[in-house]
Amino acid sequence: MKQALQGTGVRDLAMARPAVARDRSASRRANLSLVLRLLRDEGPRSRARIAEDTGLPKATVSHLIAELLDGGLVREGAAERDRGSVGRPGQAVEVDGRRVHGLGAEVNVDYVGVLALDLRGEVAFERSVPLDVRAVGPAAALDAVARLTEEASDAVRADGGHVVGLTLATPGAVDMAAGVVKYASNIGWRDVRALAELRRRLGPGTPELHLENDAKLGALAEYVLTSADNVRDLVFVSGQTGVGVGIIAGGQLVRGTGGYAGEVGHLRLVPSDEPCACGRRGCWETMVGRDALLRYAADPGDPVADPMIDLDTRLAELRDRARAGDPRTLAALDRIADHLAPGLALLADILNPRLLVLGGHFAYFGEYLIDAVTRQVHELVMAPEAGGGEIVLSRLGLTGTARGAALLALDAVYQDPTGVMGAAA
Repeated sequence: MKQALQGTGVRDLAMARPAVARDRSASRRANLSLVLRLLRDEGPRSRARIAEDTGLPKATVSHLIAELLDGGLVREGAAERDRGSVGRPGQAVEVDGRRVHGLGAEVNVDYVGVLALDLRGEVAFERSVPLDVRAVGPAAALDAVARLTEEASDAVRADGGHVVGLTLATPGAVDMAAGVVKYASNIGWRDVRALAELRRRLGPGTPELHLENDAKLGALAEYVLTSADNVRDLVFVSGQTGVGVGIIAGGQLVRGTGGYAGEVGHLRLVPSDEPCACGRRGCWETMVGRDALLRYAADPGDPVADPMIDLDTRLAELRDRARAGDPRTLAALDRIADHLAPGLALLADILNPRLLVLGGHFAYFGEYLIDAVTRQVHELVMAPEAGGGEIVLSRLGLTGTARGAALLALDAVYQDPTGVMGAAA
């Protein structure tokens, strides 16, 4: 059995709970969870392979699969011949749950957005709206989140679906248990009771709510994407106005004592006197964050610098300029690469991850950054060949954080499938 199975679910990663060992005498509920998580993490497989991978008796697996089929959480897939077997191929089983959805809501510096993800990992709804979050304040930002949440929920229900939970992603340090954003300098929030305020806006029937830091959720989304390849250590570097880091070490999310682990954006890593939203000067994110890229590439009156224009539109325009060979845009991207490399090298030296995953605008402009950054990091890292790690671009685009948030909301299903099996059928 692959090592990825030895951990627990996305929620356990987020809450840094200890891994739970496999137990052959586990209850029906735990066994349903074990089988469903196996199919999520390792992909479709026959009943015989499920029994082999989980250590459960074949008869038990057959009963569990029958329940999950009746509950609408799995479906029959293609025929599959088991390893070393002869005779008729077995029928593979795969995750279904197309009616079960988790919502991921993201509050960023210049937009808020909501994404609905079904149990198969397919997006059922996605929308973001430009918003100067720092200027309008927490109340207006949460009003916008609530409106998008209701819109997403209505779309899911109209298609016969069911929302099991919502995770709110914000920058900065958060108190997950209390649902409070303790300090997020880039959006100007301090001690905001985000979940209580959002619950009040959504009213009766509000699904289970969670709160988590945006970079940490981005790391969770990347981990779920790569765990089938037995990647247990990765660092996700968010490319936003602020630059945060989500750290997965040994299959567990690193939060730190106060939840501040990964706030490397406020280290002084390159010479600079640029003012930062945190009140200090020369923070790394002032040299590599999205505001820095726009400052290098455009004058203040340029449409790409207008926060009221959709972010995708602005970045697409900037990428078009780069592809057209615009000297200022290309010089801006070279400058980002030069400033990005020292921070990535520091992370590689300290954490030695298998993957350093670049998200946000770093991934969006990856064709102009990856080669230069990789070369410089290899020159700066003390260990030979960068300690065996690899720098890669996120495949999740600008929605990685919202996707991680939705995955965390969906994890309640993987922890206890029985709670939604009626609604999923």
